[in-house]
Amino acid sequence: MSLAELSIHGADAFQAPSVRVRKADRPLHRLAEVRRIQGISRRTVARRLHLDMASVKHMEQEDTDLSLSALYEWQQVLDVPVNELLVEAEEPLSTPVMKRAQLLKLMKTAMAIKDRSGQAPIQRMAEVLVNQLVEIMPELAEVTPWHAVGKRRSQAELGQAALRTISADIFHDYGE
Repeated sequence: MSLAELSIHGADAFQAPSVRVRKADRPLHRLAEVRRIQGISRRTVARRLHLDMASVKHMEQEDTDLSLSALYEWQQVLDVPVNELLVEAEEPLSTPVMKRAQLLKLMKTAMAIKDRSGQAPIQRMAEVLVNQLVEIMPELAEVTPWHAVGKRRSQAELGQAALRTISADIFHDYGE
């Protein structure tokens, strides 16, 4: 099987949201703003939508004319009502969505303190805070701490991906 045949047969494996090239003369949506408020990175959105970062960045431009199905996919990724993604007379996000975003950020911070603190009293206080937040909003029980706590890796240091082994079979030609 050639690579061309493979791409034709697997073309519907990932249905990427359609992005229209036409630009509007006014803002149509606020995907980037809601994504930032929700504390979700562009990379996470790209991974969940099965898109590359350039496509996500293009879709986030508020004058990009997106299909309704693309908005619904973003709505699922950002976990907000779809009407919160649409621009309407410069209104801020609704109070429940703002409060949810604030609680989510607070929970991520409390989890990071709990997991990374070396002092038992601070860990206990963070545990109490985590439990109180879960009482207020049970869906927070599944939240993980912030990823980027601590010092960043230099370009000379290797990441976890460099430690993974890859089978040599991946380099063989499938057509033979």
